[in-house]
Amino acid sequence: MHAALRLRRRPLSVLLALALPALAASASALAAESAPADRPASATTDLEQVVVTGSRIPRASLEGPSPVTVISKEDIDAQGYRSAFDAVSALTQNTGSVQGEDFGNTFTPAANTINLRGFGPNHTLVLVNGRRLADYPLAYEGSVNVVNLANIPSALIKRIEVLAGGASAVYGSDAVAGVVNIILKDKFEGTEVNVRVGGTEHGGGQNQRLQLVSGRSGERYDSVFGIELLNREAIWGGQRDFMDSLLDNPAGTALLPTQVGYRRNARTNGFIDPGANCATLGGLYGGSTFRVNNPRQGWYCGSNEASPAFWTVQTEKKNADAYGSLTWHLNDRTDLFADVQLGVSSIQNNTRAPSWTSDNNYFYNQASGLNEIWYRRIAPEEIGSAHANNNRFLERSWAFTTGVRGSFGESGWDYELAYNRGRYENQTKRRQFLAGINEFYLGPRLGTRNGIGVYNPDPSRLYRPLTPADYERLTGFHESDNAAWIQNLAFTVNGDLFELPAGPVGFAGVVEAGSQGYINRPDPHLGDGTFWNTSAGVRAEGERDRYAIGAEISVPLFSRLTASAAARYDEFRFAGRKSGKATWNAGLEFRPFDSLLLRATAATSFRAPDMNYIFAAETRGYNPGMTDYWRCRTAGQPYDDCDYSGLAIDYTSRGNPDLKPEAGKSYGVGLVWSPSDRFDVSLDYYSIRLEDEVTNLSSSRILREEADCRLGRTVGGEPRDIRSPLCQNALSRVIRNPSDAAVQPDQVRRVLINAINAASERTDGIDLKSNLRWSAGRYGDFAARLGYTLVLKHDYRQFADDPAIDLRDSLDSTDWRSKVNAGVTWNIGDWTANLTGLRYGSLPNGDGSGRIAPYARYNGSVAYRFNEQGSVALIVNNLRDSRPPADRSGGGWPFYPVGNYDPYGRQFWLEVNYRFR
Repeated sequence: MHAALRLRRRPLSVLLALALPALAASASALAAESAPADRPASATTDLEQVVVTGSRIPRASLEGPSPVTVISKEDIDAQGYRSAFDAVSALTQNTGSVQGEDFGNTFTPAANTINLRGFGPNHTLVLVNGRRLADYPLAYEGSVNVVNLANIPSALIKRIEVLAGGASAVYGSDAVAGVVNIILKDKFEGTEVNVRVGGTEHGGGQNQRLQLVSGRSGERYDSVFGIELLNREAIWGGQRDFMDSLLDNPAGTALLPTQVGYRRNARTNGFIDPGANCATLGGLYGGSTFRVNNPRQGWYCGSNEASPAFWTVQTEKKNADAYGSLTWHLNDRTDLFADVQLGVSSIQNNTRAPSWTSDNNYFYNQASGLNEIWYRRIAPEEIGSAHANNNRFLERSWAFTTGVRGSFGESGWDYELAYNRGRYENQTKRRQFLAGINEFYLGPRLGTRNGIGVYNPDPSRLYRPLTPADYERLTGFHESDNAAWIQNLAFTVNGDLFELPAGPVGFAGVVEAGSQGYINRPDPHLGDGTFWNTSAGVRAEGERDRYAIGAEISVPLFSRLTASAAARYDEFRFAGRKSGKATWNAGLEFRPFDSLLLRATAATSFRAPDMNYIFAAETRGYNPGMTDYWRCRTAGQPYDDCDYSGLAIDYTSRGNPDLKPEAGKSYGVGLVWSPSDRFDVSLDYYSIRLEDEVTNLSSSRILREEADCRLGRTVGGEPRDIRSPLCQNALSRVIRNPSDAAVQPDQVRRVLINAINAASERTDGIDLKSNLRWSAGRYGDFAARLGYTLVLKHDYRQFADDPAIDLRDSLDSTDWRSKVNAGVTWNIGDWTANLTGLRYGSLPNGDGSGRIAPYARYNGSVAYRFNEQGSVALIVNNLRDSRPPADRSGGGWPFYPVGNYDPYGRQFWLEVNYRFR
């Protein structure tokens, strides 16, 4: 009796507090992507009632009104995915770009996020076992809260279910573009050990992984425990020959070498010739530093190999994750359950060289009688190795759930009461010059002249290489401590209300109460004069409470027509105010005959304002490597060879407690055709719309828009009206020196990036999926799968009075317009082979003047089962060793679309798996 009872109720433990649109969810054609060849996919298959992401109501049919993609643990291993993040990122619905490990100086280099439908990573709800996780403690892009997918132990994954569409009527906030539900194992017999070792063909990235899963079930209990240990070396930009030098420019034009050391006249912005002094720096950056002539500005010391020297395209990572689950069968109708998840990570990355610019940017040189700017970029040889400049991240996370679930007597109604709590902690350490660095290069300060520091420096000091001992003495680490937490209590019920001629009317209800918060504690020494060129960090923290009530119903109107609906109300309380939002959804399933399902959905969704938007105090900082697009374009200089690129530009941002929730709507229609258990195909149209979207543009985007508005057009020729709200907003956010300033006229002093409710966005497209399974007799069994997403429309309007910006075809958008994921699996005897192909649509090039061609990559694996308990596999990613598509437009180093593709090249792993009984 236990087994039958638990089969029906077990999915509730995974999904009940979650729920999804009142669309009873589907998975058959999609789950069939990972199903064996003999697994039926027919919509009429008789099954026990189960719950799939998309609804709280158990159902017997696998397909429903809302398409759900299912990725099994076997898919993750066979298709070369290193983690849950890799598997979800490869989905065709994941058309948006993100700031990944190779993106550079980001706020969250240790986090992995996804971007379903291109709405941004904060508009996808991520769950584990149907429950929310604590946010990553640092805000993505310094503004929005996201969940880190990097710390999910893949050894314990049972499957991943993904719904790409609005789902707030069951899940609440954040489920605008979709829901990712990672379901971990709740039952396991025996002990399984998995060892994987691998690396890359071109160096770097060597890695080792150990997974152990153990479990046991008895008459009264089910228990599972697992641990995953990972050690991975970094991959450096200098280890890839297509980006290890500026001479690799695929456009074939010579770029000005990266500045390593210079003196500059602050009034004219011209260089002061270093003469023979560059020879003393000649051994730096692998002996590549030399005297360079900029025909517009004069002579300086530079190197073609400086840019990649301090750039990790994959982080160094040591990771330990563990998970345990215990279910105690109190009696035939009641289970007690608990689970706990733990994670510890040590991560290092490097995104820019240590560098120094003279006091207050420029100073008065008593010897020359000029206001001068001095600059030095430090090389790996001067500090021992580039590793000495690494940023360091120590992260700890934990989450636990406990509760009771069961049935009310013989009524057929089930319930679950569950409490979950989680916390994510991050300690960030960065190296910085100490306050004495000015005196080291300039000598003692002699006073001021018109408010500017006066020095009498020795120029030879600027061009004298440091020693590692100098670097240790002149630098120190500053640390920030950050944390985010969440807790939730949920009570859910489901059962049949009454019978109709076509079947029972299903019902599910949920009541939730919870809270979440975060705190960022910057190093107090940032503002006390300990470090050079830093200002006091501002402590930011906040907490908010959340309450919700929701209901869902499924009505079989006729034997072949079922309607579903859901409604939910969420209320947030924070900063002395309340903010509430009601959402609903509805769905229809029509089966004109057994092998065909026609479906339709309509839903509303919302996202509560990110806590960082609400609670952040004024934050001041700077973004390195920025470009002043207006000055480059007015000077007629390409971005990769511009005198106004590679700048450090200050920014200011602050929280806004008056932000209101973003409001979304989504619609979908589609069909699923399963003429046999060996073939199925689904085609779905989606439309997602978002109003009152919080807009907080990046400094780079604001500077691009300011340039477009000042010049009346984009680089690609799209018109811009300087009087439009968008342009007026962009101009107001960029603070420049006056054009007639005596020193550094027109220089950007600061960019303002505070958030407001203003934007609207819409995307429409189609998803196609198909599975084909066949037997070739003694030649084995085959299974083929195809996934395809085409974005038909993606419009964005920053302000209500602005014309819509076509993001789909815009030359400023870095999202894909199409994506294909296809593969074939061959099973013959004890051998299994898998080939997966990923094709990404075209992207704009770096300077926005055209598009880069589509790009395809292939992964493969071969596995051999040497007995019933053990197997060995060889896995190769990027079989053709394809480089990321080259950007030949003059967009600059590293010459490929960063954030869209990785530059790792061919990767390989040898994996051994053994299960002890």
